[in-house]
Amino acid sequence: MSKLITICGATATGKSGVAVAVASRLRSPILSADSRQVYREFDIGTAKPTKVDRTSVPHHLIDICDPRETLTLAEYQQQAQKLIMAYDVPLLLVGGTGLYIKSIVRGLKIPRVAPMPELRSQLIELGQPQCYQMLKQVDPSAAEKIHLNDPVRTLRALEVFYVTGRSISEQQGENPPSYPILQIGLDCDMAILTKRIEQRTNQMLESGWIDEVEYLCHKYGCDLPLLNTLGYQEIKQYLAGDITLKEAKELTVLHTRQFAKRQRTWFRAYPEIEWFDVSKPDLCDRVWQRVAEFCEQ
Repeated sequence: MSKLITICGATATGKSGVAVAVASRLRSPILSADSRQVYREFDIGTAKPTKVDRTSVPHHLIDICDPRETLTLAEYQQQAQKLIMAYDVPLLLVGGTGLYIKSIVRGLKIPRVAPMPELRSQLIELGQPQCYQMLKQVDPSAAEKIHLNDPVRTLRALEVFYVTGRSISEQQGENPPSYPILQIGLDCDMAILTKRIEQRTNQMLESGWIDEVEYLCHKYGCDLPLLNTLGYQEIKQYLAGDITLKEAKELTVLHTRQFAKRQRTWFRAYPEIEWFDVSKPDLCDRVWQRVAEFCEQ
């Protein structure tokens, strides 16, 4: 039977480094659980594993989509589940996209409805207030869980209803996998995490992040949705002359810190996650000891 080890936590907690160290000893592959690393050419700003790491340890679910495409949660889940069942060694599911990880460890039942651009554009024209009222009529259960100012989830719920004729609430649920799962979380004091975010932002800039964003803007156009995500949007503003490089860096750190706080809140809601402090010098040894215990069970 397959076994799965997840390594999760907020951005800049060093998940990739710990995962590579563990995977090397296990001789196991790594599955990425990062919603931006699936897209090709978005490398530096998404903190993709280095070429050296990806050569030493097989990595999956990285660079599998064109930046102009949209990978749905259902598609990600399907590909990840297929990979997990294809190996007879424990796999490591590593990343900070909580919904990606939840879709696997909880076995989320996800409606297989691809995004419908024409339908979405019509709904967007109606405006969020009217769309939310429509949702309350066709799927009151979903409306209770979705905030009235959350257009992304509102549109998705309406999209599923109008495509399938059934509410998204009816089609959701959980079907947990039968294989054993160990969930490891990496965390540290917020002040320490902020310093780590600052250091990583500086490293990204030194590694040519500005050139990467400039190239992506030229190739795909500045309106590409991925270029409006964390970090890329701030560098794009700098390239447009709207803010200074110092301001772009400060905003990136600020917004990354805010994002990290939301990630911590998400993961802390799951009691099955076993937490390790990344500021401790023996982090990798302690994580490996727990992984070894799990694999021997």
